[in-house]
Formats: sequence, C-alpha cells, structure tokens
Amino acid sequence: MRIVFMGTPEFAEGILKYIIEKKWNVVGVVTIPDKPAGRGLQLQSSPVKKLAESNQIPVLQPNKLKDPDFLNALESLQADVFVVVAFRMLPEIVWKMPKLGTFNLHGSLLPQLRGAAPIQWALIYGLPSTGVSTFFIDDKIDTGAVILQKEISILKEDNLSTLYQKLMDLGCTVVDDTLHLLQSGNATTFLQQESEDLLPAPKLTKENTKIDWNVSAKQIQNLVRGLNPFPTAWTNLMEDDDSELLVKVYEVKISEEKNSLTPGAFLIENKKWLVGTKDEVIEMVELQLPGKKRMQVKDLLNGWKGSNHGNFV
Repeated sequence: MRIVFMGTPEFAEGILKYIIEKKWNVVGVVTIPDKPAGRGLQLQSSPVKKLAESNQIPVLQPNKLKDPDFLNALESLQADVFVVVAFRMLPEIVWKMPKLGTFNLHGSLLPQLRGAAPIQWALIYGLPSTGVSTFFIDDKIDTGAVILQKEISILKEDNLSTLYQKLMDLGCTVVDDTLHLLQSGNATTFLQQESEDLLPAPKLTKENTKIDWNVSAKQIQNLVRGLNPFPTAWTNLMEDDDSELLVKVYEVKISEEKNSLTPGAFLIENKKWLVGTKDEVIEMVELQLPGKKRMQVKDLLNGWKGSNHGNFV
C-alpha cells in the first residue's frame, strides 16, 4: 500500500517516525514551505521534512494546494491513501485523489473538540478524559466518518507537555491500526453525531490565553496547565506608575490560605505569591517576567524588589 503523509509539527513527526519504523511504504511527504526563523532568519525546515529527508522520502512543499504543478507531482506518487496529521485544510481535488481515501488523525474523541487546538482545550475545559480519532476527510472541518478512536484519562498532574506526548504515542498505534484496516479492506466507519453539548477547540489567541481573575481558581489552574509550556497563559501586573508588565504563568496551585483578596489582587508573604479569584486563592508556582527566564516563584522572590501587594489585570 503506497502512502503519502501530510503534516508539519513535532506531533506529526512522531506519527511519521512510527509508521516508517513499522515498515509502511511511505512514498512521499507533503509539508509547509521552509520559513525564516531565529536571529539570522535562516530558512528552517519543518520537523516532518527533516525526518522525511533523513529517510530518503520525496518531499513536496506547496504554497498553494491547488497549484497544478503540485497536483501533478502528488498524483505521480500514485498513493493508495493519504495520511494527514496536523496539516492544513485540504481541497476536495486533493483528498479525493487516493483510491482508499484520505484520513486524518485528530487529538480528541470526535465530534468533541473539533478545531485547531484539541489537546490544549481538553485541559482548559477540565475534561476527565480525551483521546484520538482517525476519520475520513470531507468538505468540512473535522466532521468526516470516524474509523477508529481510543480514549485515555487526563490526570490531575497532566499539563500540555505530558498530555501531548501521551496522545502522540496513542496516535501512533491508532494510525498503524487504521492502515492495517484499510489494507485488509476491513475498515468500518460511523458518522459523527451532532449535539448542543459539543465543546469547540478554536485556535489559541492573545485573547483566549489571558487569565481572567474573575473566574474560579480551578478554571484558572486548568487554563495555565493547558497552555504550559506553549503558548503559555499570561496576565498583566499593574506597576506603581500604572504601567502594565506582561507576566507569563507556567504553573499555579490552589492555595489552602484563606483571605479576602479580591479577584486579581495579590499579596506576597511568607515566600508565597497569592492571588485572589472568584472563589479560592491561587498560589503562583512558576512565572516568567519580561526579559527574564522562567523561574520557580520561591526563587524569584529571593531577589524581588517590587511591591508585596498589588493587582493583576
């Protein structure tokens, strides 16, 4: 079975590495064009491209997915199936090309958490479990017929880094199982059921990653762990001259301290940085101040020269 793999980031790289190791016949890879990055703005290849080239697999990097030259090159690979992991939305002329279809690996139990950031939002919503799904791509986003799903529990100590790795490992076996089903002709599917209870997983923005101190302490803790290590939850620290200092927040915990701090008001005492919320008190555990490296708060406070009380906004 001839396979073309489409993907870009580390998550996709992990899946591609696994199916190469399992001796699947990957005849081509499609990924994004190289982009300038770093101080010298040197062109950087995607993780998927680097892995493909190290395994002598042909790479296509179209700017436009309807470009005739790209379509001709893709068709010439004579793929039986396309495997898509963390890539762009495909036009119909692409996903209809292979005879066995085009399937996508999505980091949630569809139809729950459709969208660009399902792993992050599973944590932000405080869900008890999540999983991965393979499904046939259609003309909408994350709505196609589901082939396989596997579920895992979300532990209270999980953050984005740990859950990302768990779902990548799970995704490897689900993609492998899906390929076996397609090759043997034994794949069956079920249609996704629409419901008013479905939670979206939209793209992460400056607005939806900012901490709102007027919600519950648990909601804030979930937001922080769902964005650690990237792109990171953030808040503004009000300085004495009314300027605002952007603070990245990597870890918090719900404190047992009882006090009357209003939402966003903070107090530093006994080597603890406490912040008020809608209900309980948050204790800051790991932060990053502008121009500084991320630090444990207990270490940061050793050299703290700011005020011992104030407000986050």
